[in-house]
Amino acid sequence: MESNPRPAIHPLLGILVAFFAASTSSIFIRFAQALAPSLVIAAFRLSIATLILLPFTLTKQRAALRHLNRRQIWLAMLSGFFLAIHFATWITSLEYTTVASSVVLVSMMPLFVALLAPWILGESLTPTIGIGLGLALIGSVIVGLSDACTWQAGLQCPPFADFVRGSAIKGDLLALMGALAGAGYILIGKKLRPHIPLLVYLNLTYGTAAIVLIGIMFGAGQSPLGYAPEAYFWFLMLALLPQLVAHSTYNWALRYLSAAYVSITVLGEPIGSTILAFLLLGEQPTALMLVGGVLILAGIVVASSRSLRGNSA
Repeated sequence: MESNPRPAIHPLLGILVAFFAASTSSIFIRFAQALAPSLVIAAFRLSIATLILLPFTLTKQRAALRHLNRRQIWLAMLSGFFLAIHFATWITSLEYTTVASSVVLVSMMPLFVALLAPWILGESLTPTIGIGLGLALIGSVIVGLSDACTWQAGLQCPPFADFVRGSAIKGDLLALMGALAGAGYILIGKKLRPHIPLLVYLNLTYGTAAIVLIGIMFGAGQSPLGYAPEAYFWFLMLALLPQLVAHSTYNWALRYLSAAYVSITVLGEPIGSTILAFLLLGEQPTALMLVGGVLILAGIVVASSRSLRGNSA
């Protein structure tokens, strides 16, 4: 098990950098989607990140790699599988719904973590988690309605059949699937990360996710070649900023800060992404979307509050 020496930079500074890097993710994806399919984007994002990390892992953590047991390897690969499903569904969701709706719904990962933790980690399901989950579920319904409904002297929605056939609801459901898969990735990482050096853990999970996504990409009949040079630029930017800087920094911060604290700081991403989407893509969130988003974020904070107090005591 790793000890916790004093970090080279303050963990809170690292979290701040991760917040800004993570906020660019959905924007870069939107730019890339104008040039390439979503599954190709996801496969390149994880493949590039893996290839960048691999030389450092092989040179600095060779001994740690040799000491991994079979259970740790299988758990890391399972974590990588969930990460692949997370990116495949969430990135695809941005084809169908707004940046604001997608990032708010996928940010429900901590709630799914809290809901599944009693069965996977043996943690208790508290009343505050139930309240938080209720708030977030109400918020997610409102966010789903916001893509098709308006508030004009009351809620005005299309017929139900048209609503469920709409592309936005597909995007919202894909974002929720991404949140659920991301929760699986976080739960396994929470169990495994204290026993494996960061570089080793990242290479195993990112590498597995890359292999799974490449398989899904080819299974869908898509090619990694033949796109405009700008597409590969956005693939690289996704691997460098949101993946290596943001995701890797959040994993690093778990060594020094409580999981609850890190989870709550991740809530800044929907805010940052929504602002960037408004400035760069002209996507203005509706009043319904803002109400639903606030309820979801409030629900996550409520659900995480007890854990945060316990870790800060």
